[in-house]
Amino acid sequence: MRKVSRSVPAPENLGNEVIGVPVGAPVELELRLESVIEGVLVTGTADADLKGECVRCLEPIERELEADFQELYYYPEAADRFKGGSDSDEDEDDETYRLEGDLFDLETVLRDAVVLALPLQPVCQDDCLGLCPECGARLTDDPDHHHDAVDPRWAALQELSAASSATGSEEDSVTREGAAENQEK
Repeated sequence: MRKVSRSVPAPENLGNEVIGVPVGAPVELELRLESVIEGVLVTGTADADLKGECVRCLEPIERELEADFQELYYYPEAADRFKGGSDSDEDEDDETYRLEGDLFDLETVLRDAVVLALPLQPVCQDDCLGLCPECGARLTDDPDHHHDAVDPRWAALQELSAASSATGSEEDSVTREGAAENQEK
């Protein structure tokens, strides 16, 4: 068994559209390499800084990520032995990792571990209210923010109400009093 610590630059596409590790940012790797019959078992942890934006209010966010992974890298002759020695197209699509001399490519394993550890819906705060759908104002900054919405089905009645108040409220009040007296009888 051998323990290895490395700091490597982040490859491209180490994230999704909303949040991820910036290209070239340092990724700290703590690896444990164990020799087994089939090859080398690589167990490790990747620590990296994430940058992205809140899915509710689009504010920039920064987080730390720790992703654990484990993968078996086969010796070339062991992989052929366990596969039955066939080299068909199905074998190329199979996710077996092979050692190339004393080297192994950790990029695919690292990408899978980091992307799976990312938050699905990253938010700046757990209680982030998001943006106003009318004007785009950030609701966390102004929780009392609102708009007087007019239902278009009632717009004609509001126009009548506005017109009647403009023509004179005295006539309306006399008419209303007369209507109220007629209703009582």
